[in-house]
Amino acid sequence: MGLSLGIACAVTVMLVFALVITFSLFQKYLRRFYGFQEVDPAGRRKRSLSSKLKDMQSFFGLNQTGNLDSYTLAVMQTPRCGVPDVHDYVHSQGNRWTKNVLTYRYTSDLPASTVDSLIASALDMWAKVSPLRFIRSFSQQADIMVEFGSNEHGDSFPFDGPKGTLAHAFDPGEGIGGDGTSHQMLPVTCLSPTPGFNLYLVAAHEFGHALGLRHSQNPESLMYPTYRARKTHNLLSSEDIMNINVIYGMLSWSYPFKPWYAGSYFPMAVKEKCSPGLSFDSVTTLGEAIFFFKGGYLWIKHNNKNDVKEGPIYNFMPKISSKIDAAYWLPQRSAAYLISGSSYWTVKGSQVKGRDKNISSFGFPAWVQQVDAAAHIHRTVHTLFFTQHLYWKYNEHRKAMEDSYPRNISDDFPGINKPISAAVYKHGFLHLFLGAEVCKYDIKRKKVVGVNKANSWLGC
Repeated sequence: MGLSLGIACAVTVMLVFALVITFSLFQKYLRRFYGFQEVDPAGRRKRSLSSKLKDMQSFFGLNQTGNLDSYTLAVMQTPRCGVPDVHDYVHSQGNRWTKNVLTYRYTSDLPASTVDSLIASALDMWAKVSPLRFIRSFSQQADIMVEFGSNEHGDSFPFDGPKGTLAHAFDPGEGIGGDGTSHQMLPVTCLSPTPGFNLYLVAAHEFGHALGLRHSQNPESLMYPTYRARKTHNLLSSEDIMNINVIYGMLSWSYPFKPWYAGSYFPMAVKEKCSPGLSFDSVTTLGEAIFFFKGGYLWIKHNNKNDVKEGPIYNFMPKISSKIDAAYWLPQRSAAYLISGSSYWTVKGSQVKGRDKNISSFGFPAWVQQVDAAAHIHRTVHTLFFTQHLYWKYNEHRKAMEDSYPRNISDDFPGINKPISAAVYKHGFLHLFLGAEVCKYDIKRKKVVGVNKANSWLGC
């Protein structure tokens, strides 16, 4: 009896210990990668742990239960990059280099024969799809500093073993910005899929951050946050190439890949873009850029940057010759949907895919011949379609309209009393463009929390 009781107590203690370790991992993960804080510096209670967990589940395309299920725990235990998934980098001094020729140097106790060609090849991969050039520096100074460390290594972002953080990097900028660090204690297998972690894959991902790229929700992207064994041939996805081109422009000479939005060089700025009466037909995020459509014209603005590329839509998308009435981006599929009248196109990666389709495939009745605006709410996997005074809610998982829709816009969006011409969901808010104005709308509170000029989004 005593022996059985002792064994039972020991098992109970082990289970409690395991639960404590799991909960500690859970909190640590959300703090580091999703900015979880129980209270803010002023002592006010912040968003709940469950709410932050839903953010993480949404990012990885998991069921947003807010509970720590086995699928969520498995993702948390997957080796990954140390850069946060949804927040700006801690040492953020801008996310673009202002020059195209960058120097790099590295310090390592690893054999030079192991590191030299891998670092150069990982940088050259980005050079092949952009105007960037990388030159190795043998002095103490360089734009990109690569270090190999383990555990606590002097930058307040410790590594935590082979099943935790593999590496991290910082945004472009002076000082620590642009620097990348890799985990030296990991078993390195150079260009080999056998056990261990491929230093080339890890370095290529971190250099993406050092050039200004954020994490992608697309598992095929090199910038996906968790480590995946990949073939090193044609490592960059079309989304990766698109995003680096949006930041730095395209190659000035021929290369096998040509992004669909590159087209001819952009014309001179249109003076009317800062006209106080400017409105947009549609607005959507697409990768790390925001696309603004007006008539047959398009502006492309990289996140948080003032430089705007612009030109006729056909320069960027030769297959499309009509104006775009509504558009939205679905990050889980790395696809954009561009709607014109009763037709729509799917833009996936680098190309307009196939022929145009009828919007009836979304589940619209025959009397709906045009959509005024669309926005995808990634936290709920729903897309909202606005048409005249009604709106529809489309479930992207089930690929069907939700029951009891359409509903009146005025009933569910109090404060919106003008026709909606464009919409986009960004930074947790629904931004509704009403002619020359844009309303920042809090969906949970059903309240307009800010109003601005539409062209303020173009830096005007």
